[in-house]
Amino acid sequence: MSKLKIAGAWSGVLEAELDTWTVAMLRQEVARRSDGQPGSINLIFAGKVLKDGDGSQKLSEIGVKNNAKILASRVSADEGKELMAEAERSNRLTRLKAAATSLAMRHLDGSLPVEDFNIELENQSGEKVQMGSETDQRAVMMGLMLHANAKQLIRRTKYKDALEVLAMGEEAFSLCNSSLIEMIDNIPILQIDMVWCYFMLRDISWLSVAGVRLLKAREGIERAHGKEATRVRLLQGGRCPELALHLRLELLEGVVAYHSGQLEKSRSSISSAQAKHLQVPDEALSLLMSMGYQERRAKRALRMNNQDIESAVDFLVEEKARKAQKVKDNIRRQEEILYGKDLAAEALRRNENDIQKALDDLTNPETNSSIQLDIESSKKKRQRVAVDTAINELAAMGFPREAVISAVHEYGTQELARGHLFRQYPNAMVVEDDNDDSTLRPSDRDVEMEDELTGELQRGDVFSDYDIDVTEEGEAIREYLALLTSAENVEQVPASQVIRN
Repeated sequence: MSKLKIAGAWSGVLEAELDTWTVAMLRQEVARRSDGQPGSINLIFAGKVLKDGDGSQKLSEIGVKNNAKILASRVSADEGKELMAEAERSNRLTRLKAAATSLAMRHLDGSLPVEDFNIELENQSGEKVQMGSETDQRAVMMGLMLHANAKQLIRRTKYKDALEVLAMGEEAFSLCNSSLIEMIDNIPILQIDMVWCYFMLRDISWLSVAGVRLLKAREGIERAHGKEATRVRLLQGGRCPELALHLRLELLEGVVAYHSGQLEKSRSSISSAQAKHLQVPDEALSLLMSMGYQERRAKRALRMNNQDIESAVDFLVEEKARKAQKVKDNIRRQEEILYGKDLAAEALRRNENDIQKALDDLTNPETNSSIQLDIESSKKKRQRVAVDTAINELAAMGFPREAVISAVHEYGTQELARGHLFRQYPNAMVVEDDNDDSTLRPSDRDVEMEDELTGELQRGDVFSDYDIDVTEEGEAIREYLALLTSAENVEQVPASQVIRN
């Protein structure tokens, strides 16, 4: 049994099995001893609020050791839930940014393509945009992933979280070369999405910032799409994929103008948005669905083709062909990397960087097999060196050498072995190495968050940024036209007026 020193709502020494007890069990015990409810107890250890999580993580796994000091404070049940929720939200955002950074770095060093996806930037024609420096590539990758994740949060009406992620995406894009940024419309769309979140949160305090963002968005959209979207129409064969985006932009410009007292400008913008309102006719939707198309895809096709049924059908057929081609391209890409980066590098080394000779070796079964054997031998040698290094470093920290050897072989990585040793020898006089600068291991990856980031990108296509349902926009248009009508005889609307839900 280990001893925990509790202070605050209840003070004393509590005995607990660190390998068995969870945070929830500790919270419940402190609540029992302090005559309170578990939901009213807030536990703080090493400067962090302890969370119950899924209830499976043990105290030893989060670093709690024998004689650890834990602060217990009493809060109301609702306040306790809010604190836990905020801590969870903060932790999620931290994980999200770390995962985006990790993915972007792996994309640059060539390790990303061995996974089941690849991230590329496309122009309005669906052609790949060539990026410049490594900084540009990393920044664009991070920006795209974070923006896609924010869009998912917007669809789930988590506007506050979406704003946080959009801000991180904006920060990433800001590191790009300005000439690259001007080629794409991702940043202007991100600005529009941020203002949409302000609007959906009904937060009037963002009014001045919203105006600046919308101005930048309009300039960027016109630069990327051309005046009156002429460039987009030309590239898309007369289709109108951008209409929903322009509708949202004009609506938001009208809202900002209204709350700034510019009624004439507001009416002009909102009326223009109303003229673009892409309400899908029931008859057209029913016809496409009778052809076997899903409702969401049918609506999207009609919106992007200005409600023209024939064009919408052509769009759906082309979309299916694009997806099939994308699958083929991914398969081809995966086949191309079967040689592997290590294999290609070794072939080049053997042939003093003569590309043709290296290719000859790679396509020759005998030499290819020989290269693979050498690579495998080198890997095993490096692994032996890594194991020996881990054993020596852990033994130097004060753990018994035999226990160290057993832990390293059992757990595979130095980090996991060290965690096990800490639990096995809680009273050991351990000398920590503050200069440990080990690189991120595959086992350290936040796979859950990486999957969340990349999943949305994998499902998307060149039209994803313009795929807006516009139902809420339609309601907002009617709301603000009514407000404008009622304010016809008012010269100026106070900026502090509360936006109605």
